[in-house]
Amino acid sequence: MKRSHYLLVALLAMGLAGCDSSNSFSDLQAFMDEVRARPKGAIEPMPKEVVYEPFTYMAAALRSPFQPPIKIELSSREKGDKDIKPDETRVKQFLEGFNIESFVMVGTLSNDAGSYALIRGGDGVHRVRLGDYLGGNHGRVTAITPSGIEVIEIVSDGDGGWLERPRTLALQERS
Repeated sequence: MKRSHYLLVALLAMGLAGCDSSNSFSDLQAFMDEVRARPKGAIEPMPKEVVYEPFTYMAAALRSPFQPPIKIELSSREKGDKDIKPDETRVKQFLEGFNIESFVMVGTLSNDAGSYALIRGGDGVHRVRLGDYLGGNHGRVTAITPSGIEVIEIVSDGDGGWLERPRTLALQERS
């Protein structure tokens, strides 16, 4: 028991030695006074708000830059033909809202009413017949065969005239 008393007295003496008031905090007080005496910094103002100007994409009707250009041989009589022009008063059909490159022929149907071609593209499989329009360049279906669909597109020649561009959508064998 005496040992525990000695140990307790020793711990108490060490604790009281740490509470000595003779230590001065003068160096800490001098540092704090020096920091308070420094000039206050200025806070930078908030940056000006930049007004967002939306961008309107105006080239949606043009050829996609990610598709290779189609070579067209122009004869002198075809270039600038004034008789060829799209019918702007015609009501647009649903399939004209898609790029003709996205369509693939997948089959044909025939009945008493006529023959139809099945094309896949856009948002599913669609049935087209002679005279229907598809694609963004006023493409009109002119022939349906078991091996493909013949389409005539009306495109600008770049000089204010229009020309007809034939295109074939071939039957896709087993996908």
